[in-house]
Amino acid sequence: MFSWSVSFVTIFFCILCLFIETDTQETTVPWYENLPAVAMDYKVHIDPGKEDCYYQYVNPGAAFYVSFQVVRGGDGMAGFAVRNAIGQIVHPYQWKPNSEYQEEKSEGGYYSVCIDNQFSRFAGKLVNIYMTVVRYNLWEQYTKEVEELNVNMENFTNTIVTVEKNINDMLQFQHHSRGREQWDHNILKANNSYVVAWSVIQIVAILIASSLQVYFVRKLFDIRVGGGKMGI
Repeated sequence: MFSWSVSFVTIFFCILCLFIETDTQETTVPWYENLPAVAMDYKVHIDPGKEDCYYQYVNPGAAFYVSFQVVRGGDGMAGFAVRNAIGQIVHPYQWKPNSEYQEEKSEGGYYSVCIDNQFSRFAGKLVNIYMTVVRYNLWEQYTKEVEELNVNMENFTNTIVTVEKNINDMLQFQHHSRGREQWDHNILKANNSYVVAWSVIQIVAILIASSLQVYFVRKLFDIRVGGGKMGI
């Protein structure tokens, strides 16, 4: 009974350690490394007489591409080398203004890309580094999944075209609505100006007519007495 308990506890701890190890491995790899394609673009400054190395994880069987170009600084050239996951130099150092390295099916692991500026003692270099990791097997897997779902590229294209057409129709309708709204707004402003102007003119005319009427009515009641004038 005791031996069975010990064995069960041992198996349990082994399984637990396996899960912990799996979780540790999954957490050490960044989330974007599991994508079908990853592209990195860097602009880095290399001090004079220094060498900087950058590391990129490459999935086993993935296509790896890296290129560098000196943007400015000194004679416009620098050393460029690539090492694979086991430290072997797969692209030796060459003092050039630009260079590139491509590997169709890598063995996997962390590749190091090193930029060497040791030959330049006084001038720093601004270098552009571009790296891509493409996993074509995942693209093939996605293609199979799409085929299993009976969704082909033609249907997808038709769907995109339909969506684009609907979006264009909505944009045209919105443009027409905005134009119609502006046209109505201008008409309302013109009508308001017309009404206000004629209202002011009519008010002024009424005030003048009223003033004249009062003046002439008062003149009717003026009485001249002894060469003078007396109003009633």
